[in-house]
Amino acid sequence: MSTAAQLHDSLSRILSRETDAMDTRDLVKQTSPTLNSAGAAYYFAPETLAKGKEIGLDGFRFYCLGRGGVLGDVEPAVISSAFGYFAAGLVTKIWNSAKEIISPREAARAHLACADDLGRARLGGVEGLDGFCDAAETIITNTDPSGLALFAAVAAEPMPEDRAARAYRNVLILRELRGSVHLISVVAEGLTAVTAHAIKRPDDVATFGHAEPPEIGETEIAALDAAEKRTDDIMTRFYGVLNDAQKLALATGTAAIGAALST
Repeated sequence: MSTAAQLHDSLSRILSRETDAMDTRDLVKQTSPTLNSAGAAYYFAPETLAKGKEIGLDGFRFYCLGRGGVLGDVEPAVISSAFGYFAAGLVTKIWNSAKEIISPREAARAHLACADDLGRARLGGVEGLDGFCDAAETIITNTDPSGLALFAAVAAEPMPEDRAARAYRNVLILRELRGSVHLISVVAEGLTAVTAHAIKRPDDVATFGHAEPPEIGETEIAALDAAEKRTDDIMTRFYGVLNDAQKLALATGTAAIGAALST
């Protein structure tokens, strides 16, 4: 099944309920995977890599300094805390070497500009973006940002005015919202971020700077399952501010954006 067909199937499952009201938890579970992948689509896109090269940063340094730069010129431990998953030594090396070339805030502005440009290039013909933005921004402005530093930082950045760029910016803010919530949920269940990452992406342990994968057993797997449920619980509460029309707009907009970015 193609990506577009999968998105259509997911949307159909959200809408084909016996009640008129769209179930908020279903909305969270069905849209989150698309928002996650779509929100990361610009990270290593050719245009983003070219911009990084232009300002003197390779792909990973531009990702690290650009994504984390919304937090300001902070110590590497702050970035490790906000990102999770990456080995602290790797973050320290990349962050410190990158900010010798360009300031974190300047890198962040350049990185977000790449996201905005991707939105303009890929989402200009997508229908329903106004409704999607209204729904997304209702969630974002009503979310208590306590403990969600990376989400709060990127949400505080000035928004682009044009519709396509604004829609994509909302996608990446919602991605950072769930990511920040999930890190809190992982810790609440007694897991380290490294262990959670190794369970979900066992082939990426070394890529994220870890020499050896952590010990993983049934207890850790059960804890990650509980963290995923806790994440959905919190996101369902955040999405609960939407009325039914906004839920529909978020669902259809997410599906359309995902389809546009998958072609």
